Amino acid sequence: MKRIILILSLIITVTACNRGDKKARLDKLIKERDEITMQIQQLEKEMSSESDKKVVPVAVTEIKPMTFKHFIEVQGRVDGDDNVSVSSRNVGVITSIDVKEGQKVTKGQLLATLDAQVLYATLRDMETQYDFVNDLYIRQKNLWDQKIGSEVQYLTAKNNKESLENKIKTMKDQIAMSTITSPINGTVEEISLKVGQAISPGYPTFRVVNFDRLKVVAEVAEVHSPKVKLGDSVRIYFPDFDVEIASKLSFTSKYINMINRTFNVEASIPQIANRELRANMVAVIKINDYVANDAIAVSANVIHKGTNEQYVFVAETMNNEILAKKRIITTGITYNGVTEVLSGLKPGDRLITTGYNNLNGNEKIKF
Repeated sequence: MKRIILILSLIITVTACNRGDKKARLDKLIKERDEITMQIQQLEKEMSSESDKKVVPVAVTEIKPMTFKHFIEVQGRVDGDDNVSVSSRNVGVITSIDVKEGQKVTKGQLLATLDAQVLYATLRDMETQYDFVNDLYIRQKNLWDQKIGSEVQYLTAKNNKESLENKIKTMKDQIAMSTITSPINGTVEEISLKVGQAISPGYPTFRVVNFDRLKVVAEVAEVHSPKVKLGDSVRIYFPDFDVEIASKLSFTSKYINMINRTFNVEASIPQIANRELRANMVAVIKINDYVANDAIAVSANVIHKGTNEQYVFVAETMNNEILAKKRIITTGITYNGVTEVLSGLKPGDRLITTGYNNLNGNEKIKF
């Protein structure tokens, strides 16, 4: 019995010792936790203080009124004021081509000849016949002047003569149509036929272009028709030469193409110094459809978009410190990377143009 009591007492003592050790360990861990928490809070406080003292470097631009212009840009092509596709007026086989591509020609100059041997043979027969008919007419007229013979004989001879004269004239016109001539002064830019080739009326044979007066032709979408008017200022850019010149619209079509819903515009252009413009060369027409004087305009890159608003950052001086401030704005149209600002900015504001990606508002800045 004493042995049992001794064993129970020993178990109780060991259990009590174990509980005491755990409590001591728990107290120690709690103390360490509290110390770590205090250290974390201290570090956060120090970091927050350092952040408040941080100054963000930026670049600013003072807002100044400017003339803002918007342009409609369409691709066009260079053309001569006279650009003619020449075709034959008669059926035949080409016997000679009398010009070369690039050659300058004058109005009425021979370009090519068709085979007209049959027509020439017919003309010779008519001329031979005419000599006989005309001789009869002269004889009959002399008799009639002497009151010899009948009036019917005289009128018949006269009619035969005049009829043959008309036929000869028609045949000569027919022969003339067997030649192809230039309808304008200009340069032969294209030859679409060869000697021995059979052609018919309407078949394109030559292209003659007069480059004394040049123009740019382009097609503009129907949606722009209310804004595009005759005489509008334009800028014409030639990408091949990297040259831009000023001009005005010399023609605006009143007809909308039913297929692509566009209308034609033209702008006269001078020859560019030391540049050789060619037919169908690419040219970009920039049509000025909107102008705002004394406008506020900024780079589209500095404009930030929120859920329901647009804003920029400006530099403001407060309590001897320069802070970045968010400014809500209303924008208009954008052209060539520049956006018109309708409200929210005024002349003299210092717009932050570099370093704005590091800003949320109210940061200290330097520039």
